[in-house]
Amino acid sequence: MRRISARRHWRLPLLTVALSASPLAAQDEQSADSARRPRNPIQEGLPLAPARTVEFTTTEGSWMSVDVSPDGQTLVFDLLGDIYTMPMTGGRATPLTQGMAFDAQPRFSPDGSRIVFTSDRNGGEGVWILSLDLKDTVQITRGKNDKYESPEFTPDGRYVVFTKNYRLHMAHVDGGSGIQLIRDPERQGGGGGGGLIRYMGAAFGKDPRYVWTARRTGIWQYNTALPDYQLVVYDRDTGETATRSSRPGSAFRPTLSPDGRWLVYGTRYAAQTGLRIRDLETGSERWLAYPVQRDDQESRATLDVYPGMSFTPDSRNLIATYGGKLWSIPVDGSAPTNIPFEVNVR
Repeated sequence: MRRISARRHWRLPLLTVALSASPLAAQDEQSADSARRPRNPIQEGLPLAPARTVEFTTTEGSWMSVDVSPDGQTLVFDLLGDIYTMPMTGGRATPLTQGMAFDAQPRFSPDGSRIVFTSDRNGGEGVWILSLDLKDTVQITRGKNDKYESPEFTPDGRYVVFTKNYRLHMAHVDGGSGIQLIRDPERQGGGGGGGLIRYMGAAFGKDPRYVWTARRTGIWQYNTALPDYQLVVYDRDTGETATRSSRPGSAFRPTLSPDGRWLVYGTRYAAQTGLRIRDLETGSERWLAYPVQRDDQESRATLDVYPGMSFTPDSRNLIATYGGKLWSIPVDGSAPTNIPFEVNVR
């Protein structure tokens, strides 16, 4: 074996230092230059700087989650990763968020002063709260490696319930570790890891004690043999969960009226998705809108199984999206009314 002399051996670290000094100095200089340069406002908190933009005006959109303000005067909805507000009657939308981050699934706070939404504006997905006067933005979740869907304020406005990695969680509006609400066996059915029980679309009605949500227990696959999702209710006092649907085409995206009488949810029938309405006083059901747009049961439901919907404060109309439009759908079964909108997308 050839020996390396001690003289040659101690020169190797010096050579390494000499070779690496120049790149390190260059990196430090680049970092200093980057710090001195003003950040592009549409970059938000993301490290990538935008190199170009696309701008156009649209009167249609796909997979828009929509919510109604507590006073019934304003709509908030998402479109192409930005969030907008608009008068209840329609018109030109005003951007609340714009930039490289993907902001989605907005919901009003009970007092109407803030919205909660999902965003990757810090480099990973999380749940955020934004004041409508744009003076305050708070991230209530931590970390950059989790998946979040469908945040919803509790009726007292103190907490937010959301889906984290397909499990239902609740956290304080000021942030914190939060808690998992429902604990189930890790898997159901087996097969390629697709049997993880999932919860999507938390919703509250008149009684804040109960959290409605959709639970998936089927094995994930394309062209699945339905049903996969059914509605369940979680009792915040007892910790118990009860099933509230048995639709052969699944049941998802529960939406409840403020007066506590109506439940609307999505389901599939004869290869089409529709919205069912249930009278919670009598238990009777009927179609409210059929068909609407395709649901996302057979994929990962990364923005829930169906876009967010909302009742008007008087509980007389459901505001929902399908066919690229926003609609006001009367609960009495009369014809839906289109809510026109115009968005200047950037």
